[in-house]
Amino acid sequence: MRFLHLLVAALVGPPPRRDQRGLSQSTETAILLGGAVLVAAAVVAAVTVYVNAKLPRP
Repeated sequence: MRFLHLLVAALVGPPPRRDQRGLSQSTETAILLGGAVLVAAAVVAAVTVYVNAKLPRP
């Protein structure tokens, strides 16, 4: 009978809480800012290569 009570309590009771805090806001902001800088640098490099390819050669 005790086993049945423990089984029902385990199935019906609330699940155990887990610590899911993740990264801090400043870390997340720094990572996103770094990604944005990388994307901007890639765009600038691509435009520079394209424009230099279209310029007439002397």
